[in-house]
Parts: sequence; structure tokens; C-alpha cells
Amino acid sequence: MATDWLGSIVSINCGESLGVYQGRVSAVDQVSQTISLTRPFHNGVKCLVPEVTFRAGDITELKILEIPGPGDNRQCGDLQQTEMGIPGVGCQVGPSQNGTGKVLKKPISSSAPQNIPRRMDMKNQDIIISPQQPCSKSYMDRHMETLTQSKGFRRRHNSWSSSSRHPNQVTPKKSGLKNGQMKSKDDECFGDDIDEIPDTDFDFEGNLALFDKAAVFEEIETYERRSGTRSRGTPNEKPARYRHDENILESEPIVYRRIVVPQNANKEFCTDSGLVVPSVSYELHKKLLSVAEKHGLTLERRLEMTGVCASQMALSLLGGPNRLNPKNVHQRPTVALLCGPHVKGAQGISCGRHLSNHDVHVILFLPNFVKMLESITNELNLFSKTQGQQVSSVKDLPDTPVDLVINCLDCHENAFLRDQPWYKAVVDWANQNRAPVLSIDPPINEMEQGIDAKWSLALGLPLPLGERAGRVYLCDIGIPQKVFQEVGINYHSPFGCKFVIPLHST
Repeated sequence: MATDWLGSIVSINCGESLGVYQGRVSAVDQVSQTISLTRPFHNGVKCLVPEVTFRAGDITELKILEIPGPGDNRQCGDLQQTEMGIPGVGCQVGPSQNGTGKVLKKPISSSAPQNIPRRMDMKNQDIIISPQQPCSKSYMDRHMETLTQSKGFRRRHNSWSSSSRHPNQVTPKKSGLKNGQMKSKDDECFGDDIDEIPDTDFDFEGNLALFDKAAVFEEIETYERRSGTRSRGTPNEKPARYRHDENILESEPIVYRRIVVPQNANKEFCTDSGLVVPSVSYELHKKLLSVAEKHGLTLERRLEMTGVCASQMALSLLGGPNRLNPKNVHQRPTVALLCGPHVKGAQGISCGRHLSNHDVHVILFLPNFVKMLESITNELNLFSKTQGQQVSSVKDLPDTPVDLVINCLDCHENAFLRDQPWYKAVVDWANQNRAPVLSIDPPINEMEQGIDAKWSLALGLPLPLGERAGRVYLCDIGIPQKVFQEVGINYHSPFGCKFVIPLHST
């Protein structure tokens, strides 16, 4: 019975190590349990040897692709209609230990163009034999008889699918009916004539050059503009990006000028969010503080609020939580606080007290005077209860650079203090110390400052400060909105959630 299958085209799966072979059966040896294929193909590539022999133990699955009919006189080696001329990996047969052929892989290279394989006509049935055990005589005969006795069996060229089926199972596959005629699924997919496929390679670059992307996108954009739809992929459209503190929901338009002063401001600033903050003259600023004090915002409250805001800013400049950490007690920052005998000096003393309470080493310089202001006396009394150090001579100031210098020497009214020897000596020390300087409520630009500041802190509303004031910050000292309105200022708070905000020159 096994000799009846000579000339059949089969597909033999030898597992992942050897791969899949196709060819025409040229010999079946029932004694040695071997099968030979002539003009074989290995994984779709034609082998270099004319014949390959397989042992039954190496075969994992066997598929019969075509069975010769009674009138088919083709020889075993004739594969004119199924030959595949594809260059690639060849294989050779070498002798094994038991004398049978052993498949060896040998890579070859070929750049010559090959003919495209010609498809076989698809028939009505698909027969798959998957032997999972050695091929004995009864095993081969049993399946050969089953195949020959199948009703309406004809030659069939099967698609080389790797679908799993039960071992030793003969599975007929029938195509569906359409308009009363049998139509194979393979013909639906692979029914075109292969002779029409050109031999030349497809020109991808030339074909891509025919596509005008700009014209296509312009057509899409024109259509969507007319129809009112929104494009998702228009090249010129950029998606809106929002910051973490911006609201994506539409709301009322923002009015960026919400503070209006009665006279034209000499200089204007703006916040990080774009709100305009105009500067005021010293006379208007002095009137604002006077009206606030009349309504209960006393000097003591103002000094305390200024000291808190100035100390918060100083702590940030010193490094914040990275520097002021309980584990870094050996790296306590040092601040030199330079104060004069006036209200500005009292503000600096209040700031020094809060800094000392936060483990900052504060050195307070205040010249000796026979009579001090009451506000200075009260602030000195509180400062003496801290660990801060008070000096009255320039010689007692540190010789090495400090972390920060806070300047409260200047005053808006008492310009004669600049002529005092102690003032000039302190100014020279600050300029030679090379430490960054923070000025609290510095005078306006008409009055020359002796110490160049890196930062300046304004109170309530900024004065028209000059370039020597450095970068200007604004702090909220708690003046109510109606107090601003009483002096003729249309005011809306620009601080938001903070008490100290940076200002930028416009």
C-alpha cells in the first residue's frame, strides 16, 4: 500500500530544529522506517541536493498536498508546477549513524532573480496526517486505505497552514456554497494569476513622492472649516498647554490692571501672573500708612508684620528647608543685620528676632545713641531675649563673609545720617564683605544709597526704586482695602495665596 503514494507531493514537519520540508515522494522503506523526497524544499527554499531521506522518529507532522491520479504519468522527480525558485538556505544530506540520510543546513547566497512559484489548482478536500509515533507498516497502510476510500477524493493543493489537529486524524475541509457553486476560500484570497506580478522591485520612494501631504491636509482643513468640525491632526494646530496653576475651564477675562493710583505712576511693575502693580510716591505712601494707623493698624502691628514677611524672605534666600534642617546644626547660617536709629531700623530688629527664633545666627549692628525711639527700645528688649548678638562698633562685625546682609541703615527723612562716621564705616564693611544684600523698605531713587542691594523688599505698594535696589519684592503688611480707597487708590490684592511676591519691571 505504501508504494501507491509514490509521486505524491507531501509536506513533512520535523519540528523546530529541522523545520518543514516539501517535495514529491520518491521512496518509502517500511523496513527501515524511512521516506524519501525528491527535489525537496526546506522552509520554502529549494535544497541543493536532489533527494532527502527522513526517519520516522524525526517526523512530527505529515501533510499530503497532492495525490497523482490514475492518468497522471508524471515522474517522481517532476515538479514543474510546484517548483519554487527562491534563493536562500540550501540543505545537504549526509550519512547518519544508522545509515539513513541526515538533514544538514548550509547557507548559500544568490543575487540572481528567480521565478515566482506557480500555484496549483485548489481542489475540494484537505487531508492532513500527523503521525506522533514511528511509522509502522500497519500505520502507513491504514491511512493509505482511508485516503483511497474517501468519497469524491481528488488531487488537492493544500495551503501550508500549521493548524493543530488531533494525531492520526483525517480531516476533510469543505468550502462554503455561494450561488450554488463551490468556491474555495484559498481561491478567494489567492485567486489572482501570479504571472501578472511584475519581476521588478516596487519603487517605494517614487510612489511616496506622488503623495502631496500639504495639498491633502489643506483639503481636510478646508472641509473642516466649512463643516464646522475640529481637526485632530492638522499640522499647523498646536494643542493648548496649561501650567499647573492655570484653570482649563473658561471663565471671565482677566483684568490685568486692577490697581489704579490717583496720579500717574513714575514706574510700573508686574507680577508673575501679569498683574500690573503701579508705584506710588513717598508722600502718598506716607499718607496711606497714616490713614491705616488711624483705623487701628498701629506701628507695632506694622513692625511685626514687616518683620515676619522680611524673615520669611530671608529664610528662603538662605536655603529654606535644605539649609535650615535640624540635622544641619553645624551649618547654621549667619546674618549681619545693619540698622539705624529710626523706624526702618526697628523693622530690621523685628526681622532679626524672627530669624534668631529659627536658629539663624544673627549679628545686629545698632549705633549708640543717648535717646532711642520707643519702637526701637521695645524691639531691642524682645531681641535681647533671643540668642542673637548685638554690637555697636564696626570692629565687632565678622571679618569673614556672612551668608546674608540685611540693610536697614537708610531712612526717607533723616539724610544727615549718611554723614556720620559710623554710617560710612558700616557701608565700607558691607561692600568689602562680598555677601548678598537684602534692603528692607529702601528709599526712593532720588536719594543715593551707599550699599548696592541684590534684593529689595517694598511694603504695601512699591516706591519708584532705582537700579541699585536690585530685584524688587512686595510684601503684604495687612492694610485693608477700604483704607486704600480712602486715600484714592482703587486696590485689588495682587498677592493671591502668598504674603511676599516678586515684581518685574515693565
